[in-house]
Amino acid sequence: QAELVESGGGLVQAVGSLTLSCAASARLFNNLYIGWIRQAPGKEREFVATLSEDGGRAVVREYVNARFSIYRDNAKNTVFLHMNNLQPEDTGVYYCAASGGYYGDPKQYYYWGKGTQVTVSP
Repeated sequence: QAELVESGGGLVQAVGSLTLSCAASARLFNNLYIGWIRQAPGKEREFVATLSEDGGRAVVREYVNARFSIYRDNAKNTVFLHMNNLQPEDTGVYYCAASGGYYGDPKQYYYWGKGTQVTVSP
């Protein structure tokens, strides 16, 4: 059974918004940082945002932090990534991933979902 399941991706026009959801197992949700890593076509995976297990610490990559926010719903064991003013360069596969703390390096995340595609048209 998958422990991280993403949803909410899709096709959106530039300046539009999307909210991605990551449904997590209780084991991961209650004990690990859960965040988002994205991979643009032809590029390496890059950190986007993460949130601590108690919701007290949120880290969002600097160049998107004016547009993206991360938050959680404890009743649903779900972490959300809300994205505003989307741009074509935000296109990619967005993965939900879990780690033992805040890490900017995707290699430090050891639980991964299968990803959800976000495509932003000009």
